[in-house]
Amino acid sequence: MVFDYKKEYKEFYQPSTKPTIVEIPPMNFVAVRGAGDPNEEGGAYQAAIEVLYAVSYTIKMSHKGKRQIEGYFPYVVPPLEGFWWQEGVHGVDYTNKASFNWISVIRLPDFVSEEDLLWAKEEVVRKKKLDCSVAEYITIREGLCVQAMHLGPYDDEPRTVAEMDKYLEEQGYENDFSDTRMHHEIYLSDPRKVMPDKYRTVIRHPIRKR
Repeated sequence: MVFDYKKEYKEFYQPSTKPTIVEIPPMNFVAVRGAGDPNEEGGAYQAAIEVLYAVSYTIKMSHKGKRQIEGYFPYVVPPLEGFWWQEGVHGVDYTNKASFNWISVIRLPDFVSEEDLLWAKEEVVRKKKLDCSVAEYITIREGLCVQAMHLGPYDDEPRTVAEMDKYLEEQGYENDFSDTRMHHEIYLSDPRKVMPDKYRTVIRHPIRKR
């Protein structure tokens, strides 16, 4: 049986379209940091995604080569995720994508160490001649959050965010954005295969009791 994080942890990857409050445990990721419009053709964001997937799949397939990672089990590579923020903006200004700062990530199984990630980066460079120096191993502790499944184009996300904000107010909570707690998106649809009106994206915000 191949382990699939989306199926095993539905509370994190398959939330309702109605906002809910959830406690997110610490998770490890391979990450690339950057800035700028994610839609820029051939831009930094697209380059980051290429690196993330190359490294992630190298780790996934490691058991077929000489690298035998202790504790390894067969798994589905988790979905692409992104943490987003803009200087001087509380939350997200969707009308000014050029001002985005982002950390693009893919979750790593707990058995993957920093040393394993370094090996994978070197393997990608050796086999694909792709510079992976920007990829890093990070642990993110989100803690208490509100989340909801957004259905539709990314540009329509403010509709779902407004519902999340209304829910927070009703429940006695408020957003808690900071330098370490950011707007978070988990991408469950492949834009190359799915029309925008069918996109499924988890939106997650850090919160605190008001």
